[in-house]
Amino acid sequence: MDKVAVTFNAGSSSLKIGVFRLEDGMALRLGGGIATLGDRPRFTFRSSGRDEAVDLPAGAGIDARLVSQVVRCLVRRGFDPVVAGHRIVHGGQTFTGPVLLEPEVVLRMEDLTHLAPVHLPPALAIVRAVRSAYPDIPQTASFDTAFHSSQSSLVARLAIPRALHDAGIRRYGFHGLSYKYVAGKLRKHDPDLAAGRVVCAHIGSGASLCGMVDGVSIDTSMGFSPLDGIPMSTRPGSLDPGAVVHLLRNNFHDLDGLEDFLYHRCGLLGVSGKSGDVRVLLEDFHPASREALDLFCFRIAGEIGRLAVSLGGVDAIVFTAGVGENQPEIRNGVAHHLGWLGLSLSEPANKMNATVISSRESEIIALVVPTDEEQVIAEEAIEVISRRKH
Repeated sequence: MDKVAVTFNAGSSSLKIGVFRLEDGMALRLGGGIATLGDRPRFTFRSSGRDEAVDLPAGAGIDARLVSQVVRCLVRRGFDPVVAGHRIVHGGQTFTGPVLLEPEVVLRMEDLTHLAPVHLPPALAIVRAVRSAYPDIPQTASFDTAFHSSQSSLVARLAIPRALHDAGIRRYGFHGLSYKYVAGKLRKHDPDLAAGRVVCAHIGSGASLCGMVDGVSIDTSMGFSPLDGIPMSTRPGSLDPGAVVHLLRNNFHDLDGLEDFLYHRCGLLGVSGKSGDVRVLLEDFHPASREALDLFCFRIAGEIGRLAVSLGGVDAIVFTAGVGENQPEIRNGVAHHLGWLGLSLSEPANKMNATVISSRESEIIALVVPTDEEQVIAEEAIEVISRRKH
């Protein structure tokens, strides 16, 4: 049987799973799947061009039963899980790199739940479920915030009293696993360019940008929470604190209602009144849908301009994640606002989702680089268990 690392990337209603063969210290992807919860829960796994769908028990949640079903499916395929790696959105100031999930480490992670109340509980539920179903498999955690721990205190600070900053209310940044992967791919593609001033735009359902120099995070659009920065599918991005106070005073009677509103009813969905899915909005000709997309592109371009200040200029812009990799119209909309910065796109290359999409005349190189967070989780899991052995 192939010894494999299994990666878990938990969402509120789904669970992405990756399977990687361990070979000479490397993680080679063998397949992956998605466990979808809800009315008809099931696990769909794809490997070597074959699909296998397993219906899960009615009312299945993120628990030991789900993990047992998933691992049994992998064992039938001839895989022997030897380590489980998890994506953890928030490591606070405590975790600045991957760690082995020993019981005391999990307790320290649970203490950080207040920093990411929407994202951390489902991820920790999977950690507990794996431990319950397969207690002998070592588990590791990879943190989205860790990549941004290189940022200066000036970038991380909010203009609030020092005692609150010291208590953890500061800018953290997210999507770090994606940025780490893209930085590595760019280093292989063009080492000289990777060493320069690069803005990476991770544009998916959740979206953020990161300014890097030599693959190191200098600044990023998301701050204290994944609500910050540019508009997203259902999140507003940067929002005047006065507006939040107004909403709480006049529109909502409790914090839970306000939190649900900010995470699930704003962004592209809120502006368009139709959908938070860029693909749906691109096919809709209603003025509100067009306005949502125009605002989306405008704010992304504006954030690139802000990051140019942090970096002292921009040598390259990299588009990644679902929208960034697959939607030429969005990339073109962003570039439309950045002509002053010297950016122009090649229309044929952009339409093809080519790796290099900037025109020959462009003063900035623009690229499309597919991301793979699960690859980073697997590689960091191998790194952690190798350190443990030695």
